[in-house]
Amino acid sequence: MDGSNADNDNADDRKLYATFEDYEDFVALRDQFLAIDLYSEPNGPEHRNETHLLRKITLIFDKYQEQPYLLDPYLEQLFTPVIETLKAHAKKFVSSSSATVSQERLYGLAMLHYNFIKFRGYKTITRFFPHEIADLDVVLNYISAPNSPAQVSTQWPLRYAMVLWLSLVCMIPFDLEQFDEAGHAGETASRIEAVGKSMLGKAGVDREGAAILLSRLYMRKDMASRMPDFLSYASSTITESPDPFLAMGILRVICEVVKLGSAEQVQLHRESLLYVTAALDGNESLTSNTLIRKLRTKLTARVVIRLLPAKTRRLRAKGRALTSDSSAGADDASEEDDIEVPEEVETVLEDLFKSLRDKDTIVRYSAAKGIARICERLPADFAGQVLDQVLHLFSIHSAGIASIYDMPSIAESTWHGACLACAEIARRGLIPDERLAELIEWLTKALYFDVRKGAHSIGSNVRDAASYVLWSLARAQSVEALQPHAVNLARHLVTVSLFDREIHIRRAASAAFQEYVGRTSLFPHGIDVLRKTDFYAIGVRRNAFLVAAPEVAEHEEYRPFLIGHLLSVTIRHWDPAMRQIGAQSLRVICDLDLPRLGPDAAARAARLLRVPDPGDIHGALLALTELAAAIQDSAHSQQLGLERRKIFAYLSTVPLATIQSPRQELVAEAACQFIAAAISLPETQHAQSTVPHWRQVVDSGLKSRSVAVQEAAASALAAVSRLVDCSAVVDRMIREFETGSPQMQQSLARALGVLDYSAHPHGVQKAVDCLLRMVDRKRGGSPNVEARRNAFNSMPQILSNVSEQLAEHLPAEIVRQMFDALLDGMNDYTSDERGDVGSWVRIACVKGLASCIATLFEQAASLPDLAIYLQPEKHHDAVGGILKQGVERLDNVRQQAGENFVNLLLLPLPAVPGAERWQIRGEAKMKELFLSGQESVGWNDGSWLFPRAVQLLDIERYREPLLAGIVLSTSTKTDSTQRPVASALVNFALQLPIATSERDRYDRRSLARDLVTQAQRNATSNNVVVPILQTLNVLLEADVFESLPQDAEGLKILRSLLSLVSRNASRLKNPQRINVSMRCLINLLPMSELQVDCISQISQYLAHQYPRVRADTAEYLYLVLSSKDTEMDTDEVEDILLETEWSSEDKTVVEDAAKRCIDLLKSLAA
Repeated sequence: MDGSNADNDNADDRKLYATFEDYEDFVALRDQFLAIDLYSEPNGPEHRNETHLLRKITLIFDKYQEQPYLLDPYLEQLFTPVIETLKAHAKKFVSSSSATVSQERLYGLAMLHYNFIKFRGYKTITRFFPHEIADLDVVLNYISAPNSPAQVSTQWPLRYAMVLWLSLVCMIPFDLEQFDEAGHAGETASRIEAVGKSMLGKAGVDREGAAILLSRLYMRKDMASRMPDFLSYASSTITESPDPFLAMGILRVICEVVKLGSAEQVQLHRESLLYVTAALDGNESLTSNTLIRKLRTKLTARVVIRLLPAKTRRLRAKGRALTSDSSAGADDASEEDDIEVPEEVETVLEDLFKSLRDKDTIVRYSAAKGIARICERLPADFAGQVLDQVLHLFSIHSAGIASIYDMPSIAESTWHGACLACAEIARRGLIPDERLAELIEWLTKALYFDVRKGAHSIGSNVRDAASYVLWSLARAQSVEALQPHAVNLARHLVTVSLFDREIHIRRAASAAFQEYVGRTSLFPHGIDVLRKTDFYAIGVRRNAFLVAAPEVAEHEEYRPFLIGHLLSVTIRHWDPAMRQIGAQSLRVICDLDLPRLGPDAAARAARLLRVPDPGDIHGALLALTELAAAIQDSAHSQQLGLERRKIFAYLSTVPLATIQSPRQELVAEAACQFIAAAISLPETQHAQSTVPHWRQVVDSGLKSRSVAVQEAAASALAAVSRLVDCSAVVDRMIREFETGSPQMQQSLARALGVLDYSAHPHGVQKAVDCLLRMVDRKRGGSPNVEARRNAFNSMPQILSNVSEQLAEHLPAEIVRQMFDALLDGMNDYTSDERGDVGSWVRIACVKGLASCIATLFEQAASLPDLAIYLQPEKHHDAVGGILKQGVERLDNVRQQAGENFVNLLLLPLPAVPGAERWQIRGEAKMKELFLSGQESVGWNDGSWLFPRAVQLLDIERYREPLLAGIVLSTSTKTDSTQRPVASALVNFALQLPIATSERDRYDRRSLARDLVTQAQRNATSNNVVVPILQTLNVLLEADVFESLPQDAEGLKILRSLLSLVSRNASRLKNPQRINVSMRCLINLLPMSELQVDCISQISQYLAHQYPRVRADTAEYLYLVLSSKDTEMDTDEVEDILLETEWSSEDKTVVEDAAKRCIDLLKSLAA
């Protein structure tokens, strides 16, 4: 149910609405909420109901939060009753303050009011506030009264609502002195000012409301005289107070006044306004706050904007084209040039340029908008100087560096601020056509700004902002101005949209490209390229690099630029994953014309091998590897054979010490992969090889500690084995196995499996014999679990490799030994500090057995006798073993076993006489259970698997291993496995008959016998006995064996169980075994045939030496006696169990209580 609700919530989040569908529900909920009596305290149920109502209303708001405009037609109808209720409360309080209001209910009403403001914004909602003249006294008296609810600290939504209401009412076009009493001139204004100032230092939305109130108060013409005092107060407070909240409030007030107040007011107080910003510089505790720096930047810019004439200047060519009289535009421009620029402009611009380099984005963005707005009002030559200064920011950190990637990390904020400023200037059409070339040159560099810093890089925001600038240029500049730069821009934008590391940058570049295509039609093949690099095509990095990139590279205008970027940027990237996918992208692009593009790309990549940076060497090796593989796989492989040898020769330029360095595992891995892809037959000959040390590279890779390097070295050895006989290498490796390190053993086991034994023998029987010794635990095989896993992985690989000439390469005896080893490996339950590491071996064996069976079945017709290689009984043992793994406790093991078991089910029988001997028993039932349209559900889902798997217990051939696996799952502590398997087993067992003689039909007696017998065989092994007893306990608790004593054989089995759990109970040391034995014993008590024997044995646990055991026994015995029908009146026994302190250290008391319980039970049973 919870899952379906979550799905519904997600569906609501994704839904787009056309209208306010919940209008009626909302009105009903609102009316129900407003009907609450504010003057009575709610009881518990009423409080919960009111909270639930408010929650429902809030959920409706949240539902439409992304489309708030849908409520606009209804907003007045919805909001007016809420504010009227609040107004009625305020009037009642002012007229009779003795009325006691419920703080909880008033808070709920204020929260409803606040939800409207949060949903649609205060500017929209305040239009519906009451604004009659009489309301001024009401709201002012309410909010300033000492006993007002608004004075309670927790009533912040109420204060916010009242302050916003007051801010609206105080704008009435009447002199505020009319509201003053005689002889108290200015009292009303002072009270309003006092209310605002009292909340200006609060941390919540009250501060925002107070700032709006004060700004609207000071913007009144009759309040102009109070502005100097407030500015003086602001300067002194900012200079002396370290309180950031008060400073934010003050700056917010001044910002609003400067933005919306009269230009004359700003002109009059400009020195005081700028002094406030200067005062901030002297208070380090305030300037360290990001929001304060943002507000300071905003205030500085707004002051200068209001000092300049309001007429905006547009240089946009498109704008001029719309003007009917071009001479008029020239006249306007000349008039603008005659403007007298205030002297403060230069100082403020200098300050804004500093803010453009601030460490925080919001400060930089505020400065960028301020600079652009100032440029709009400046004469053309002044605006040009501002643009010069912005462009100069790019060059601050660029002088004397080889490339943009060598920049200091501090350059990020400078470049980002410069890009934002350029974007805002461009968006307003203020970039002259003659400056475009310089700007675009810097922007094409900013598109690739990526500076490594530790284990990550910085600069994504610079690249994003550069895309924003180019997008702005497309919207603002004329087609004629952009035409000379079109091809260059197209190449850069498409390169970034394909090859940037971050998804949002790729999409930003794609959006800019789309803007140019749509507005200018200048980009080559614009529509076609845009289709290949749209929002979704480049959303996934792999798709962008390997699908979209080669499609774009089909156009000659883009191909060289894309290849150049991959070779100069991507394969040198700081992120190894980018180098890897960049190399792959280079291959698929070169595949378009490999004979022409491949050699040149290889020569350019090889130059990076001489660079001391390991990252460059790694990227170059990856690129050369992909190019060599492309040549090998292409139709031109013969024609380009010499080129492939030339590529291999490039490895000689990489120092062997660099490859073998323990800190350069990526380079070593790439070098081994390069050898695997590029080596040819002449290179394997000492006399002809251009890279004499390649063997040392492979040898050091095999001995590496890194698994990735080992795998790469093994693949290199496999490539060599396809060209020459490696028997000598195999012999040497086998000799080193005995004395080799664990890493060497892992590598050896992996390498022996990948050699191409079909091309050359390579001593295949010696290799298999070595692998068998490695996994033979009886003869002291490798203690390293990874080595054993790799050995088990290699065996089926070798068998598959030589399957075409199996009889020639491997005798039947060795194949049988391999199969036996794989069967034995499924019993590997090794554990260490990493957990059940034996599961790696078991998964390898499951895969190996399935692979071996498939290989032998496929080659059965060519073998002299399949039964010699794969005995039918061994085949069924393998199926049973895989089924056992398929029902065990680990999800990943079950999933792998399930996939391989289904493959075996679908495998056709071998084409040999008597093939039915290898047919899986109960095949029809298995296919019905696991292949009936539900195969998409994984075996790792216990709730799906176990109800089906337990039904296979009916199949006698696989019953024992399957039951063993179910027992292990039943005893696990993982709830997601234990619950479904226990439930499935109980339900299955309850449907079984007590006894049956039918073939392939299980019964309860056999189930009990199988479990008890297995426990008796391993009575000394807690690892075996405890899971079995836990399974038996689950079945006993569910009354599965309730009727079993009526069967003579069944009673005998239960007596054996009783003996198992009671014999030598006092000597047991394992807590788990003691606990589960006690539970099994007590669960046998309700069976009348066993009652007397059970009662006599319970004393061992009830008077046990461990207090915890005694307490657990008493608790569980009480539970069983009170919940199950024992045919005895056990009330007195239950009283003793409850009243006795069983964990007491006084053994006399405990033993006496235990004796009384046992004696009472014996008397009742008799």
